[in-house]
Amino acid sequence: MVESVVLQNWGIIQCRSISQSHVYVFPVATEKKESRSRSRRIHQNRNQLEKRRHRDASAHARTHHRRTTGPIRSPSPRLAMEKALVERLEAAVARLEAVAASGASASRDLGGALAASDPSILAYDDFVADAFGRLNAAAEKIGGKVLEATSVLAEAFAIAKDLLVQAKQHPKPASMANAQDFFKPLNDTIAKATAMTEGRRPDYFNHMKSVADSLAALAWVAFLGKDRGMSFPTAHVEESWQMAEFYNNKVLVEYKNKDADHVEWAKALKELYMPGLRDYVKKYYPLGPVWGPAGCAPPKAAAPTPKAPAAKGPPPPAAPSAPLFSTDKSPKSSQPKQGMSAVFQDISGGKDVTSGLRKVTADMKSKNRADRSGVVNSTAAAPAPEKTSRAGSFAPKTGTPKLELQMGRKWVVENQVGRKDLAINECDSKQSIYVYGCKDSVLQVNGKVNNITVDKCTKFGIVFKDVVAAFEIVNCNGVEVQCQGTAPTISIDNTAGCQLYLNKDSLGASITSAKSSEMNVLVPSDETDGDWVEHPLPQQYIHFFKDGQFTTSPVSHSGA
Repeated sequence: MVESVVLQNWGIIQCRSISQSHVYVFPVATEKKESRSRSRRIHQNRNQLEKRRHRDASAHARTHHRRTTGPIRSPSPRLAMEKALVERLEAAVARLEAVAASGASASRDLGGALAASDPSILAYDDFVADAFGRLNAAAEKIGGKVLEATSVLAEAFAIAKDLLVQAKQHPKPASMANAQDFFKPLNDTIAKATAMTEGRRPDYFNHMKSVADSLAALAWVAFLGKDRGMSFPTAHVEESWQMAEFYNNKVLVEYKNKDADHVEWAKALKELYMPGLRDYVKKYYPLGPVWGPAGCAPPKAAAPTPKAPAAKGPPPPAAPSAPLFSTDKSPKSSQPKQGMSAVFQDISGGKDVTSGLRKVTADMKSKNRADRSGVVNSTAAAPAPEKTSRAGSFAPKTGTPKLELQMGRKWVVENQVGRKDLAINECDSKQSIYVYGCKDSVLQVNGKVNNITVDKCTKFGIVFKDVVAAFEIVNCNGVEVQCQGTAPTISIDNTAGCQLYLNKDSLGASITSAKSSEMNVLVPSDETDGDWVEHPLPQQYIHFFKDGQFTTSPVSHSGA
């Protein structure tokens, strides 16, 4: 039995028999089947096209319905964000218009508000508040001139902050001459602090001098470039404090064991500049202030000058602050030349310099003048007192009297005249005493010191107890010295007239003299109590050449 099966596309005949089955594969004509499949695909494509047209028509109808009846769904988040931004911009514009309508005062308030958000200004406020908190606390305990000087210092730091804020709103000046009005408030404050130290030496002079000299450090706000003759801001602050530290150390030494409030004030003042101001400038303004763009108003418009017409008195002297905010070239060029400079300027200008000269007539010549005869009148000796008075003006002038401890190591006694009650009570073995230019005075040292030097004194007396190293007399005339304790070495150099009193404890002192005369040493008598025995020191010597060398011995006089 045979079975046959025909498959699509290919004719496959499978012949099966009882004994075996055979499969024969061969192409069969399938044209009718292919035509039916093509017609079926065309019909399907037409149906899909009709469905697509129907779907597009429905979508168009829904769009038209939304446009006519309004949105069906809620607005998108993007539209809501844009609406919120527009509302915020409108509110900001309204505030700016209100500020513009309020005038210049509101503009300054807006500028201050904007500057308050600057990190450098915020850091300045924190630094000043921290440093001045400690300084003001100590100044309030002291009071008086110290508190007044501290308030001037705080005022100067506040003005420096205002200058930093205003600098951001003005272009950088081309030269210091163009910024004189801009820096005038700080210049006036520094002059005010300097005026407190002038005239008669006030109380707490070292405190006020420390403040006045330290304010020069604030001139870093005027740094306009390294080619303007000024150090970089950080270096300028360090150099300025070195000048003020001298007087600040005097405060520390003077009140070290007396008053802790003064010591606290001096330490707080140092920390205000070192490391306070130095570190702030180094972090935020290492190259000077930050100036505004070129299109801003010039710096002099920002100077707070409206209060100037209200002041009736003359302005404070600006001489101390001239090296801070002024140049040497501009003042000299503005002033007219005088004296020989004006003469040479006229000659070099090609002018007719002889046009203003008068002609010398015969009666004006020296040989024809009646008051220039060769006869010496008896009244010619009248001008003699003028010569004596003029000669007296060339005498050396006496300097400022001093009796103070410098740097905690050296006592200085200078230019004391007619003082018989000079005394140094608080001294120790590490300190020295230097006496200079004193006349007709007496000094008493109540304590043990390292060494004492008396230089260029006349008719001067000194009484001391103990000296560790040496006692020296140099370039003196008519001095008296009394040692009540011990002195290992006593030196007399270039001195005329010296009376030296030694007690029993100082008899072992080594006395050295050179180029001196009229030296007498008085020692206590062994026989009678309270009496002194005078021993003159030789000032003439005789020299013999004997056995290949010179032998020197003092000259002795025999007889009455």
